[in-house]
Amino acid sequence: MANSYTQIYIHAVFAVKYRDKVIDKLWKEELSKYISGIVQNNGHKMLSINGVSDHLHIFIGMKPQQSVSALIQDVKANSSKWINENKFVMGHFAWQEGFSAFSYAHSQLDNVIQYICNQEEHHRKRSFKEEYLDLLRKFDIDFNEAYIYDFFY
Repeated sequence: MANSYTQIYIHAVFAVKYRDKVIDKLWKEELSKYISGIVQNNGHKMLSINGVSDHLHIFIGMKPQQSVSALIQDVKANSSKWINENKFVMGHFAWQEGFSAFSYAHSQLDNVIQYICNQEEHHRKRSFKEEYLDLLRKFDIDFNEAYIYDFFY
């Protein structure tokens, strides 16, 4: 669109199916590069990506031509296919259904990037469940606890 200017920052979080701890440090960097490529090939900018063995955080500068849902679906589908083709895990790898996405202002970029970069250290002190529920509450997102707790067990 001519004469359209946007600045949209999205922090997305998604987990490995059954929250299996299968993302290995040996190939996590390759996974990050692969997912960054998917994001860039869709016309967006990867600002930060990191996670631990059972979930990932990605922070994206998004263009408006694609919905957040469509982008995350593409990221999850193609990255799980890539993981399976490379046989990085025993059995079949899949991401858990769903994701969360949070929007941020330009003035918050450094803080969000730092938060994502420090995931390993962060999760020595807090569980993914604690982190996830805190994010939902911080953004005042209505959620059904029955579904949330299914996500963690």
